[in-house]
Amino acid sequence: MQYAMVGNERREAYFGGRGSCPVCQRSVLAKCGPRVLHHWAHTARHNCDPWWENETQWHRDWKSLFPPEWREISLQASDGEIHRADLRTANGVVVEFQHSSITDAERVSRELFYQNMVWVIDGSKFQKNFDIYHRLPHPASDIAQDIVWAKATRGKKGAATGFFFQMVDPYQTDPSVSKHERAKLGGWIHSIREVERELEQAYRGHHQYDWVRPHRTWLDAKTPVYIDIGEAGLAKLAIYDESGLPCVQLISKDDFVAAVSSTSHAEKLNFRTWP
Repeated sequence: MQYAMVGNERREAYFGGRGSCPVCQRSVLAKCGPRVLHHWAHTARHNCDPWWENETQWHRDWKSLFPPEWREISLQASDGEIHRADLRTANGVVVEFQHSSITDAERVSRELFYQNMVWVIDGSKFQKNFDIYHRLPHPASDIAQDIVWAKATRGKKGAATGFFFQMVDPYQTDPSVSKHERAKLGGWIHSIREVERELEQAYRGHHQYDWVRPHRTWLDAKTPVYIDIGEAGLAKLAIYDESGLPCVQLISKDDFVAAVSSTSHAEKLNFRTWP
């Protein structure tokens, strides 16, 4: 824990510190050795929140981007269940920073408990298996309505550079024919170079990607998932269109912090800049 109660004050760990846990009120001691991240620990080797993971410098760096009063907020359900959210903004959006692996059951439990939340995942452990490919136009743009992209994977080097199928005009207005079916009827495959100008105007950070041996629970998440990909920022997991094409939306960390801090709905983060 980064914070404990010392008297009536919420404080960070300090040398020789003693306090109480904000959740269970049990005794905690400050751990402030030269080789450990300063934190509070329960004296009885007991953590009252089963969802809590050992905090890393990665967690601490992320939380430091937000006001102290938003960090490690205890929330209680109507049945008395209590958990500490990594971050809860003034507008009620919960952000959970997840470094270690997590089971489907725990992910679902957290999503049901917090509801209005987003995940930020440490992508450093699987960065060699996470490939980001060519740009895509915003899925709501005019150009995106007329084409279907070939799915890119490591084994399909051509598709990774940007290949797509054009719609067949006679089928454009037939509601019984899906966009994906119309594209396949088009037959000819086209290169991204043919639409570079239109794509540049309609670009909002979307890219094709391939996740080799993915952590499947994040693909099944019911709340937004943002993967921390280092200096490049964040990659939000998404489905691009009705063809089911996986995509990511690249977002700067500064823009993410600003968006989370200003919205009251986790599903409606509004981003302004694109890498």
